[in-house]
Amino acid sequence: METKTIIERLRERHNITNLNEMQQRMATTDLRELVLLSPTGSGKTAAFTLRLLRFLGPSEGKVQAVVIAPSRELVIQIADVIRPVAAGLKTVAFYGGHQMADEVNSMSVVPDIIVATPGRLLDHLKRATVSLSDVKALVLDEYDKSLELGFHDEMKRIVKRMGHPRLVILTSATPLAEMPDFLKLKKPEVLDFSGGKPSGGRLQTVRVDSPERDKLPVLEALLRSLDNGKALIFVNHRESAERVYDDLKKKGFPVGIYHGGLEQRERKLAIDMLNNSTTPILVSTDLGARGLDIDNVQYVIHYHMPLTMESWTHRNGRTARMGADGTVFTIISEGENIPEYVDWQRELQPRSTSADPIRSENATIYINAGKKEKISRGDIVGFLIHKGGLTADKIGKIVLDDHSSLVAIPREALAPLQPGGEGLLQRLAPQKIKNTRVRLSLIG
Repeated sequence: METKTIIERLRERHNITNLNEMQQRMATTDLRELVLLSPTGSGKTAAFTLRLLRFLGPSEGKVQAVVIAPSRELVIQIADVIRPVAAGLKTVAFYGGHQMADEVNSMSVVPDIIVATPGRLLDHLKRATVSLSDVKALVLDEYDKSLELGFHDEMKRIVKRMGHPRLVILTSATPLAEMPDFLKLKKPEVLDFSGGKPSGGRLQTVRVDSPERDKLPVLEALLRSLDNGKALIFVNHRESAERVYDDLKKKGFPVGIYHGGLEQRERKLAIDMLNNSTTPILVSTDLGARGLDIDNVQYVIHYHMPLTMESWTHRNGRTARMGADGTVFTIISEGENIPEYVDWQRELQPRSTSADPIRSENATIYINAGKKEKISRGDIVGFLIHKGGLTADKIGKIVLDDHSSLVAIPREALAPLQPGGEGLLQRLAPQKIKNTRVRLSLIG
C-alpha cells in the first residue's frame, strides 16, 4: 500500500494530522527486522501500522500478516486502528471471551490480517480454521508483556506454523526484555523512542501522607478534593481492588473496577464506562497500566506502592498524554518502604472539598444489538433523535460490539420532555432500529 494513502487514512479515520518522529521513521524505513521501543500513549500502533501496510500488497486470498498482543483489550484496540486504514485488506480480531462461531464465520472470506491473543490464535490453528503458511509479516506487540505472562510456548508454536516471515516487528515500552529465541532473527535494528518517560504534557508528582496504615480515609478525602476529571487508582492485588471499590461505591463515588479475575465483558464494560464518563473513577491492578485505550485521564493515584520501576512508569503513563497535563498522587503510610524510583515534586494533605468535584456526567444505555445485526452508529443516532426526541448534542460516545451497543447520554436527557410525560427509555421501548426490535436498559 502506498505511504501517502496510509497517511491520508490515518488522518481521516484517526485524526492523526501530524506524524510524530517515530511514525515518520516507520513511514520511510525499509528495515525488515526491527524492535520498536516506545512508551504508552506514544502512537506506536499507528507507527507499526504504517510499516506493516507499506510492506503488504493487495489482497491475495490468504493470510499475509499476523499481529500478536498479550491482552484481549489490546487486540481490540490494534484491530480498530488497522481496520479503517487497511482499505482493500480484510482485518479480523481473535481473542478469548469472543464467540468462536463469530470468528469462524468472519473467515468465510480469508482475512489478510489477523490480530490475536496467543492462546486464541493457537486454538484456531488446532481447529484448522486458519492457515498461516503464507504469512509474510509478523508483529509482536508488547512482546515483553507476552513473555512476562507466560506466552512464550504459545507464540513459539504459532511462529513455527508460519515458515519465514520477511517482515518482523517487535514492540516494547521498556528496553529490558529478552529477545524471543524462537524468532531466529539475524540482526534486528533497535529503534529507541522510549525517552525514559511517557510522551505528553506536564506531569506533576505529589506525595500524600496517610496517618493510618489503612489508606481508605485519605483516599476518600483526596478524591473529594480533586476537580472533575478521570482518576485511575492502582492497587497491587485483586482482593485490594475489590475492597477499595466496595468502600468507594458505598460512599457514593462514581467508581468502576478492573482486574484479571473479572470476565472479559466486565473488564471491557469498565473501560467503556470510564471513557464515556459514566464511572470516571477506576480502581485497577497493574493489568490496567498498559495496553488499554483510555482517554483523558487527569489523575493517577498509587494507593499501593508500585512493586517495580516498570510498574511506576506504566501507571504514570496513563496520564499527561497527547499534550495534556496530569497529576500523579502517591499515598504513603507511616513506616512504608519507598523505592528509590518513586519521587514527588510536592506534598499534599487533602482537607478541602472541590467546588467542581469528580462526578458521573453521563448514564450509559445498553442496546442488545450491534455490528452483527447490521446496526451502525448512524442508525443509533437516528433512532435516538427521531424516536427518542434527543438532539445530536445530547448523544455521547457510542461503542459498537458484535451483539450489543453502549451509548452515553447526559443524565438530564433521561427525564421526561414535559411534566408527567414518559422518560427517554419509556419513549424508546416500543420502537425499532432498522425494523429490528431491541431491548434497552440503563447501566451506571
